Amino acid sequence: MVASGTFGYGREMTGFLDLSRLGAVVPKTITPLPRQGNVPWRTVETAAGLLNSIGLDNDGVDSFLAHQLPFLVQCGAPVIVSIAGGSRADFVALASRLDGVPGIAALELNISCPNVSHGIDMGTDPVACRGVVEGVRSATSLPVLAKLTPNVTSIVEIARAARDGGADAVTLINTCQGMAVDWRRRRPLLGNVIGGLSGPAIKPIALRCVHQVRQAIDIPIVGVGGIMTIDDCMEFFVTGASAVQIGTANFAEPVVSGRLLDGLPAAVAELGAAGMADLIGTLTLPQPAACPPAAAPSLNET
Repeated sequence: MVASGTFGYGREMTGFLDLSRLGAVVPKTITPLPRQGNVPWRTVETAAGLLNSIGLDNDGVDSFLAHQLPFLVQCGAPVIVSIAGGSRADFVALASRLDGVPGIAALELNISCPNVSHGIDMGTDPVACRGVVEGVRSATSLPVLAKLTPNVTSIVEIARAARDGGADAVTLINTCQGMAVDWRRRRPLLGNVIGGLSGPAIKPIALRCVHQVRQAIDIPIVGVGGIMTIDDCMEFFVTGASAVQIGTANFAEPVVSGRLLDGLPAAVAELGAAGMADLIGTLTLPQPAACPPAAAPSLNET
């Protein structure tokens, strides 16, 4: 899949990629009403990734349904709509509005955006997480994915809450909170001060989250965070992700998803697997070494 916020609404990418090859397109997150987003700067490149503080800039659900969804539907890939709101009621209203709309394959709940006010509140509190997922689940017949933040003490606890609320899958992970500073001017570079770090720098964190959640719950996991190569994809698959999303790499290499799709069959064959189902979650963990028994003290010791 292509990750929300990194692919626009697909129009810009048609010259680079046959969108029908994708497992799904997850377009830019939509909210109930239009949002202008944060003041500049909104993005800052880092040594191994990208800081962004876009602020969920979008034209709202009405504009999405009128102008963006028709184009996405005719592209040939399933469309998973990313939704966000400032309250449980906002999420429920959006889910209800989108339920039954032709061409929408699933909803991804963005309860993990680090660069808007209260953007991660529902993704850091298990009670709030379960509540918003339950509300959406009751309002739609569509599959529901909960996109979770790594900016928590225990992502397993949040994932369990999402599952218990009725999520069909979890997306791991959204960006990690970070900032950039101009020390000469003694000012932060992002207009919002703090933003979300994505790209290769966060891949080890994303893999850790996928591993921990895979050990704890049994619903599918969509892995995302720093995926650039076919090796990155395979690391997520064997760790426990049933699918992956490509995000920041789209900015550097718009054709990256096609390249990864081309390389996937050979990588699966290299493991001797007949198909993806044979390798997902097959990571072999080391067995803890047994400590040798302590030697009995000698009677001659003083």
